[in-house]
Amino acid sequence: MEITRNNFKDNLPKVYKAIEEADFLAIDGEFSGISDGPSVSTLTNGFDTPEERYTKLKKHSMEFLLFQFGLCTFNYDNTEEKYLIKSFNFYIFPKPFNRNSPDKKFVCQSSSIDFLANQGFDFNKVFRNGVPYLNQEEEKLLRDQYEERRSQSNGASTMSYVSPNASKTPVSIPDEQKGFIDKVVERVEDFLKNDQKSMNVEPCTGYQRKLIYQTLNWKYPRGIHVETVESEKKERYIVISKVDEEERKRMEQQKQAKEREELDDAVGFSRIIQAISSSAKLVVGHNMLLDIMHTIHQFFCQLPDELNEFKEVTNCVFPRVLDTKLMASTNPFKEIIYNTSLAELEKRLKEAPFKPPKVDSAEGFPSYNTASEQLHEAGYDAYITGLCFISMANYLGSFLSPPKGYVSSQSKIIRPFFNKLFLMRIMDIPYLNLEGPDLQPKRDNVLHVAFPKEWKTSDLYQLFSAFAVNTSKYAESYRIQTYADYIEKKNEENQTKRKWAEDGWKDLERKRLKPQYNSYIPQNQIFYGNCFVAPSFAVKRSMSPIQEETTASEDTEVHTRENDPSNPGATEQGKKPKNHKRQKIDSTPPETSDSGSSGLFEVPDTW
Repeated sequence: MEITRNNFKDNLPKVYKAIEEADFLAIDGEFSGISDGPSVSTLTNGFDTPEERYTKLKKHSMEFLLFQFGLCTFNYDNTEEKYLIKSFNFYIFPKPFNRNSPDKKFVCQSSSIDFLANQGFDFNKVFRNGVPYLNQEEEKLLRDQYEERRSQSNGASTMSYVSPNASKTPVSIPDEQKGFIDKVVERVEDFLKNDQKSMNVEPCTGYQRKLIYQTLNWKYPRGIHVETVESEKKERYIVISKVDEEERKRMEQQKQAKEREELDDAVGFSRIIQAISSSAKLVVGHNMLLDIMHTIHQFFCQLPDELNEFKEVTNCVFPRVLDTKLMASTNPFKEIIYNTSLAELEKRLKEAPFKPPKVDSAEGFPSYNTASEQLHEAGYDAYITGLCFISMANYLGSFLSPPKGYVSSQSKIIRPFFNKLFLMRIMDIPYLNLEGPDLQPKRDNVLHVAFPKEWKTSDLYQLFSAFAVNTSKYAESYRIQTYADYIEKKNEENQTKRKWAEDGWKDLERKRLKPQYNSYIPQNQIFYGNCFVAPSFAVKRSMSPIQEETTASEDTEVHTRENDPSNPGATEQGKKPKNHKRQKIDSTPPETSDSGSSGLFEVPDTW
């Protein structure tokens, strides 16, 4: 169902009902761009820490606009043994609803716009009929302004309309405005003597309108009604009407109701996100870190600078999230799924050993045909994401004893995937953990290399060839240090910068790293520097979310626990078993237990 500004208000109850009835929700977003500076491949690095990745995305991606939001709700029908879906495709645009509304600025990336245009994206629906929105801070500011305007007008009650600045005393009018105000008062005097029901004051500035309100409120506390209206040309002017006291109160109450309604309309799409948040339902996405960051940034609040604060905010807005890209990238799926892009994942999950879920669109909602591949329409992508989640969740049910063909979104078996977001292009940290500390893999075999910008890749290969025996011509140009020392020095610099910034100092002289020259480089090292990672080496990604929760209690022990002799299912580090055999595990009522999944799985070598 397409939702624009024209039908948003009428369909809002349908969206609320769909969220309330759903077992889980799937979301997706389309953006006006991804990176405002370097390309994504240049921006990201295989050895980014989660903090670095978050900082980069916050700095280079948040100025883009999330202008299409897909929401698909899934509700399981036990009688029919199928899912009923309700899909919504929201077009979003921050149109100011009045002159006090935020006039947002955003950027576009030509490659992203060109890509969406080639996919048939309708930009007219965004810019002409996009649903507006306000975040919480903007909404509070406008409501405060609304209350202030009420206090300045001659309304229905003393509490609402008596101005603290000018109530029962003559209004102080600047000399340059006295002529204007005197003419308005003279016109009002004539108006009160004739038979006209209303009169218009020519368009004027906001300050002049304020003086008119205050002056007329003082001179004519009864018998007239003063209201500001806007013409088709967006010009604002004052209309003065003759009314008795009852009529004046009624007109003011109508005006207040209209203004409140306009303000509620301006909150717009943020009400949908608030409903999703309040429901505490499981929210499923695919590679959804950017989706979550943009959603919070646009519809709730500005993103915090620190990663830990971002995690806290995310847990408040979305108590439970699940990333299908991460799910497909871990065991038992990664052994049988070789491409985790959404389109390819959807195709693979239609084949054995998976089974496509039975789904049907609810009455009154259009259905999608997966054969037509309407990819990059947010509503369709959300629908596909939900299907992928169901197929993988049900596949996990085949490991239970007895096997289950249907796995609920509340099931204990999928909880290890909750609140972990896939991190792209990081070699040894597969996900961002929203519920606690992130994995801290050992990087003893990694070196950080700093070198002049004019160097080429061939220079680096020459530098490290034959264990860098002949490096005399480079000796004064490069600097090598262990990755641990690099991170330690960088953290010290960041802490110093923050401390000096708090003290108001702007010019901080950074400490230079002391060169550490090595006479040779061991063969198993990985060189990490200015956009260079030796291609002949690879770092093993850390274990899956399920492995982490079933075999280790501390992130720092993840790698050592793989050789733990007390774990009969563990394999030697760096080795995989030749044959992956399914082992049946006892099932427990998933909806009645809130405990963690530790101890549930007995096949860590497979998972």
